[in-house]
Amino acid sequence: METFLGIDYPTLWYLVVGLLFSGYAILEGFDYGAGAWHLFFRKDMSRRIAINAIGPIWDANQVWLIIGGGALFAGFPVMYATMLSAMYIPFMLFLMLLVLRSAAIKFRSAEEMTWWRKTWDIVYFLSNTLIGFLLGVVLGNVLQGFELHENHVYKGGVFLTFLNPYAILTGLTTLSIFMTQGAIFLLLKTEGRLFARLTFLLKKGMIFFIVTFVFTSFYTLIYLPGVIDKFKENPVFFVIPILAFLAVANVPRLVSKKKYMQALIFSSLTMAFLLMLVAFQLYPVLLPSTINPAYSVTIYNAASSQKSLGIMLTIVLIGAPLLAMYFLFLYRTFNGKVKLDDTSY
Repeated sequence: METFLGIDYPTLWYLVVGLLFSGYAILEGFDYGAGAWHLFFRKDMSRRIAINAIGPIWDANQVWLIIGGGALFAGFPVMYATMLSAMYIPFMLFLMLLVLRSAAIKFRSAEEMTWWRKTWDIVYFLSNTLIGFLLGVVLGNVLQGFELHENHVYKGGVFLTFLNPYAILTGLTTLSIFMTQGAIFLLLKTEGRLFARLTFLLKKGMIFFIVTFVFTSFYTLIYLPGVIDKFKENPVFFVIPILAFLAVANVPRLVSKKKYMQALIFSSLTMAFLLMLVAFQLYPVLLPSTINPAYSVTIYNAASSQKSLGIMLTIVLIGAPLLAMYFLFLYRTFNGKVKLDDTSY
């Protein structure tokens, strides 16, 4: 098996896909979180400002989803097909909600009628909230595993089986951290009454996150078998949950000192460390089988050919710096407080 810097190609591609979806969760997460607060803003002007806070960046942030999905399909086509078969309904709902969310952003301020704006406000709020929840539901189901038989054939249920207790709890935790991210981001972009309102809402969001995070952590330790086995085998990796805990604890401390940029960084680090925990726990498995571990989808039995992975890794080495420069330019260009004008949503 070919390697690069001593790491085999499937493992490298596993890291690439993980980094792409982590980038999507962190950057698009505060977009979804901002939208999940939308109906908590009472004034029409406040809602317009909140939408325009993400206006220049929300569609750019979705690039991470497109590239991540493409990388998953190109690098691990077996996993892509198996996961879509097992989670068909959540993914179709997810795509439908993405369309509705985009439509709400574009159409909400296109007309002056009150009923028109309130309708799109509801659509925008529900789509953002449900997207955040569904992403957590998918993650919870992946951690629990699927009823995979030989040749990775999924033979489990289809209708609402994905809404099991652990997946629901993971979905609520994901939504809560997105809402915390979104409130912190909006505090960086707003001022006046909306800023004061967000200060109050952020406290509620952090309580929501801490409560769901604690419950999900205990549920994971108690009901998911072997969840700490790898950490016992490699004690050095206990540093990851320790860093995750410290990042979580640091967010309310920074918020209390009104250091919102640092709080946004540490809430992003929280997501990064939690996703690292998931990646470390699963590796080298992509989709665990609850029927027989031998039927699980791994990075080795799901990967494309060595030549394909090598070519794609070369493309990543070229494209990654370009992507980083693009987003650095984007966020620096649209830095600062929101000011509404004739081009605003």
